Amino acid sequence: MAWFALARVLFVAAVAYAAVVLRPLAIGPALNVGFALALAVIVVLLEHRLRDTAFTRVIGALIGCFVGLVLARTIASGLFWTDSGDRRIEFLHSFVLLVLPYLGLMLGAEHGEWLDPPRLLGLFRAAAPSRHYKILDTSVIIDGRIADVCETGFLDGMLVIPQFVLKELQLVADSADSLKRNRGRRGLDILQRIQKMAGIEVQISDVDFPDVHEVDLKLIELARTLNGKIVTNDFNLNKVAQLRGVEVLNVNELTNSLKPVVLPGESMKVFILKEGREYNQGVAYLDDGTMVVVDNARRLIGKTIDIVVTSVLQTTAGKMIFGRFIESAMSTPIGQSAAAERDHVRSAGGVPQQT
Repeated sequence: MAWFALARVLFVAAVAYAAVVLRPLAIGPALNVGFALALAVIVVLLEHRLRDTAFTRVIGALIGCFVGLVLARTIASGLFWTDSGDRRIEFLHSFVLLVLPYLGLMLGAEHGEWLDPPRLLGLFRAAAPSRHYKILDTSVIIDGRIADVCETGFLDGMLVIPQFVLKELQLVADSADSLKRNRGRRGLDILQRIQKMAGIEVQISDVDFPDVHEVDLKLIELARTLNGKIVTNDFNLNKVAQLRGVEVLNVNELTNSLKPVVLPGESMKVFILKEGREYNQGVAYLDDGTMVVVDNARRLIGKTIDIVVTSVLQTTAGKMIFGRFIESAMSTPIGQSAAAERDHVRSAGGVPQQT
């Protein structure tokens, strides 16, 4: 930082000295120095603003401005036959000289990401199949299940881990809260595990969006830039990304889709963990967390029993299974069991009650 400050001071001093020697304004030395200092301050502020801008955008702006100047000069040369003394022609030349570099500057800065080396090389690999980018967010890294999915080989393409996600993960790992610290360290361990897997391509992306402050919005912008998909288990990020036209791979939705299919009439063994909300009901949970509500099982808490599935309810929060204790399957009327299921769903608000 000291070198930056010294460079700025030397630059301002040089501009002030040039104004004193050359006197660009036909006024006293003090006013010339003031004018030079004002220009130097504007340049320093511009430099401070450009420091947070991606390097590819700066290069794109410079290239666009240069192309605009060349086009303006070419057009001016092509109008040699016009009357150069006409004020309208002079204004036209000046207008073209200002407009084309301005358009080149803005368009070059807007599309500067195309100068990113991976995308630039992609222009010369048109015959090769395009890569499918999967961008990992912080929540799915900490969750850890993404490593198991990668090991199975169901996730193809290149996994992209942005620098701003690594920074957020490091902040969590350095947190004073022991719980957050353990979660952050677990996320870093998961990344190391994924990087060591054979057949998994992992890329650390330096692309950033200084004008965007929220990490979720940065992920969306990166996904749009790379034409990739976001891998997450964050419900809010899932919805916002879909609204902005970005595809999302939600690990929670994958987990729900892989739960075993249970049909009414099938039998299964469950461990009754607690009593249900309705009279004489017991509640059990499958290995994947699916809630099972069993009629006539309140007295069997703490035991593993055989039940008959009566119905299955799919909700936005997961799946609920209703069943009867197998010894009472013949004695309990079907209508009474169905009514108990409806009452339980209404009392639970249609959402499985997890412990």
